[in-house]
Amino acid sequence: MDHKHHCVPLNDGHFIPILGFGTYGTAEVPKSEAEKATKIAIDAGYRHIDAAYLYENEEEVGRAIRSKIADGTVKREDIFYTSKLWITFLRPELVRPALEKSLKKLQLDYVDLYIMHFPSALKPGEDLFPKDENGKTIFNTVDLRATWEALEKCKDAGLTKSIGVSNFNHKQLERILNKPGLKYKPVCNQVESHPYLSQKKLLDFCKSKHIVLVAYSPLGSHRDLRWVDQNSPRLLDDPVLCDIAKKHKRTPALIALRYQIQRGVVVLAKSFNEKRIRENMQVFDFQLTPEDMKVLDGVNRNLRYVNYDFAIGHPEYPFTEEY
Repeated sequence: MDHKHHCVPLNDGHFIPILGFGTYGTAEVPKSEAEKATKIAIDAGYRHIDAAYLYENEEEVGRAIRSKIADGTVKREDIFYTSKLWITFLRPELVRPALEKSLKKLQLDYVDLYIMHFPSALKPGEDLFPKDENGKTIFNTVDLRATWEALEKCKDAGLTKSIGVSNFNHKQLERILNKPGLKYKPVCNQVESHPYLSQKKLLDFCKSKHIVLVAYSPLGSHRDLRWVDQNSPRLLDDPVLCDIAKKHKRTPALIALRYQIQRGVVVLAKSFNEKRIRENMQVFDFQLTPEDMKVLDGVNRNLRYVNYDFAIGHPEYPFTEEY
């Protein structure tokens, strides 16, 4: 498979592979699994690796990438690597040191994409989720436009090729797009999206601004106890999805991934299971019909698995807006 043909242009002239490999693991998963899975993914043909400071596995993921460069499987420029700026580092003066910290863990000279992980700033410091003595999250106020300027400087310094955002609603995006003296537009907005949360309005908005929508949790969610209501319905058991899967002789997971690709959405498939990692690559081997797409559009129920409950009540909490 020639993955070069499976890329989407970004508004800054770079290209992002439309299928990415997600490396987030729940607390129970040893960090070494991320290293193993990333190597398998690169061997299977993935060229887009998505990670984050929050996942606390960039050392392992970096090691996997470097070992695949060392053994000649890929060159550095073949890999599209995304890292994310965590929300305790949204103050402008903390942005570059945070990226440099990730680069040091990865032992790479640059990342391909650096994005703000979430728009709600928390108190700066080493704690990922700073809390007061009553166990309440400690919020911080930061002008996201100032954070964005710091990201622009990271791009100018060559530490990242592209810059973008994650979990932003359209109003927060507008604020950056309308910023006086804007140098670079966000290339992407990475958000939860799957047939139960199609994000149609946000997708249309992003397309109109030449911003790529990147979908995380495209198969529903990993059911992480920290984030997800365990009573929420399982997307991959959905009868409509299963019917279409049967018709195409594919797994429901492949149908959910293919759905996004045909909408022009970059999709992050996450698995630590070798069989499934390889299986997800088959997303390029078939096509859904316009009727299939229409039926899948109808499955939407605006169901968000990951609500980031810790940030509810923050003035920049993004999900109070419709899109």
